[in-house]
Amino acid sequence: RNFMDIFLKTASALNDETRIKILKFINIYGKCCVCDLENSFEMIQSRLSRHLKILKEAGFLRLEREGRWAYYSVRTPLDEFRLACIKEIMTLQIDLPPLKKACESKE
Repeated sequence: RNFMDIFLKTASALNDETRIKILKFINIYGKCCVCDLENSFEMIQSRLSRHLKILKEAGFLRLEREGRWAYYSVRTPLDEFRLACIKEIMTLQIDLPPLKKACESKE
């Protein structure tokens, strides 16, 4: 893939208010289970998964599977462009939902 494709994918991933909120949320709380994100954002899994997939493909998030759980975290190390995007997002005054844990109670 060429750099233009990667740049456009990264830029278009940020063209959505929900994805900006998800990215800021994960950056604040660290590694989050999909069910915790579902609970916190009160979003159906299919819609949430689509947003997470877009952010992952844009190079912002990484996915780790532990048993039947899927966890997302901000990828490290990030290149300067993505790092600058996240720094900018962290300055935005956005109302984020509180972290509502779901996974632990299911185990």
